[in-house]
Amino acid sequence: MNNRRYPSFGVLLVDDEPSFLRSLSIALERRGGINHIYRCEDSREVMATIAREPIGLVLLDLTMPHLSGETLLQQIVEEHPEVSVIIISGLNQLETAVKCIRLGAFDYFVKTTEEERLIEGVRRAIQLQEMRKESQAMRLRFLTDTLERPEVFAEIITQDKGMRSVFQYLESISTSSQPVLIMGESGVGKEQITHAIHTLSNCTGPLISVNVAGLDDNVFADTLFGHQRGAFTGADKARAGMIEQAAGGTLFLDEIGDLSLASQVKLLRLLQEGEYYPLGSDRPKRIRARVIVATHQNLEAKQQSGEFRKDLYYRLRIHQVEIPPLRQRKGDITLLLEYFLAEAAEELNKTKPTIPKELPVLLANYAFPGNVRELRALAYDAMSQHRSKMLSMEVFRRVMNQDIPATEPDPDASTILFNPDQPLPTLQEAGELLIAAAMERAQGNQSLASRLLGISQPALSKRLNKKQP
Repeated sequence: MNNRRYPSFGVLLVDDEPSFLRSLSIALERRGGINHIYRCEDSREVMATIAREPIGLVLLDLTMPHLSGETLLQQIVEEHPEVSVIIISGLNQLETAVKCIRLGAFDYFVKTTEEERLIEGVRRAIQLQEMRKESQAMRLRFLTDTLERPEVFAEIITQDKGMRSVFQYLESISTSSQPVLIMGESGVGKEQITHAIHTLSNCTGPLISVNVAGLDDNVFADTLFGHQRGAFTGADKARAGMIEQAAGGTLFLDEIGDLSLASQVKLLRLLQEGEYYPLGSDRPKRIRARVIVATHQNLEAKQQSGEFRKDLYYRLRIHQVEIPPLRQRKGDITLLLEYFLAEAAEELNKTKPTIPKELPVLLANYAFPGNVRELRALAYDAMSQHRSKMLSMEVFRRVMNQDIPATEPDPDASTILFNPDQPLPTLQEAGELLIAAAMERAQGNQSLASRLLGISQPALSKRLNKKQP
């Protein structure tokens, strides 16, 4: 049996005609991309097979010797209500079909009807079954607040509850064959989340990553689909595309929000049909990989403005996860700083320094537009310049002072600080003027103002409180 993941459970075909079982298996595999298939010719073995194997869907013939399909349907519904059943009959009888649906069948198809309708019906049943399993798994994890495989997320340094909820959600969709949309600002760690999904999926194939930003339609098609020899000028030999390279694993498309409209059409067809054509070929190939896409852009806004196809957007958001920015995970800042400093110290062959107690406070008041990636860069920069036991805050101050909004200069203002016709202010008055100027420049932020003045924030707060009547 093929070890491909789609679907995450077994599909059992039951019919007393070996030729029909064989032809149906081939059709489901080639046209439906469904390989996790079991076959049963003897209706008396069906219940034992369901009890023994991870069956989630049964395609059941209605007319068979020993046990009829109707009898088996009732037994399956009663003993294994979690298993979906599709009836496949040689009889086109409305009354029989209605009876089977009332008994609990998911759908009813006639053998003589076109094959495509049956395959589409099987796909629908699989998708519904997977959604049901995901919902149950998600409910269990959130109610018990547990992670089944915490080791998968060990490289993602966090103690944030929002991130833990993300991990629980990823575990609940790990066996799904549907695409996953990862959203979040640049630098939040979307690549790490992708690696976690790939590991959770227990894929036997590799994780293949492609940044699609800036790819024109032809390069996108060649990169993903590959080409046959002679497909275009310079194509001296056939080349497998990234989809084929990711067979049995995961295909990760980064910066999906930058994909051109023409390429979006190709991606939509790939996800809908599950097949593609290498350039220069008239024979389709099945996709054998799970698709994960990521973007820092607002796809909902882009689809509303016509820059991103609505049908593709809704296809991608079946499983959607948004990674919170670092400014919303302030409890992680010190954890990450410690981790990155230790990492940098080892790489630079230095001793990890002590962190000044003022530094976490300073970092907590910074917006981190570059998120985790920016904090890592700051930690490495500080570590490379480190010379004493205590870590210098200069690197952090320099970057964060740039974030303080500068006030617009008044072109009519004099460059003279004090009026020469008036007495000089007292030291206390001069101090109050400096504090007022710093508070104005920092737009009321006491932490930023204290850094501008070179005094501690408690000292500044004390001076401000004294001024109040």
